[in-house]
Amino acid sequence: MKPAAPLLTAFLLASFAVTAHAAEASVAAKPDLAKGQAKSAEVCAACHTNDGTRGSPANPILQGQHPEYLAKQLTEFKSGTRDNPIMKGMAAPLSDADIKNVAAFYASKQAKPGFAKNKDLVSLGEKIYRGGVAERSIPACAGCHNPSGAGNPALFPRLAGQHADYTEAQLVAFRARTRKNSQQMTDVAANLNDREIKAVADYIAGLR
Repeated sequence: MKPAAPLLTAFLLASFAVTAHAAEASVAAKPDLAKGQAKSAEVCAACHTNDGTRGSPANPILQGQHPEYLAKQLTEFKSGTRDNPIMKGMAAPLSDADIKNVAAFYASKQAKPGFAKNKDLVSLGEKIYRGGVAERSIPACAGCHNPSGAGNPALFPRLAGQHADYTEAQLVAFRARTRKNSQQMTDVAANLNDREIKAVADYIAGLR
């Protein structure tokens, strides 16, 4: 019966080592906002501004976007899963830590509100966003992206206030299957016509 004591001691020591290693890994994995800011200034600011605010309408607003979503997109640009030659070149030299830090930096910023511009289409955009188009099996955008456009961390991006031009371009790309990194969005966009895409993109720009 005596050998049980050494075995128990060894088991406890091994358990402690595993726990300590997990704790160290958790600390090491915490994003560094200062490094994220420095890397974003070096790589991202020319197109996305210093803090990801309202720059060119052709480029997405990054302020306040969920870090999980930003990290996913950067990783997929890097791998080519999301095809964009410019972004692939920007993401290629980024390490996993760089991606996590940059995503956390932009996510830490408070997104500024936007505005819908096309009063003739905004009611159609609201109808699609909140209720979908039942006769063509188009689901409501709000079901995944939240009625306020806040999105769902780790699952669906924040949309509220996003540039209408950028949102429209992405919906068109999903419909044309030139953007291929979300089958769900490809299926949704496939059934939207040009007017509906413009309407929902403009409505999203004014969400808050």
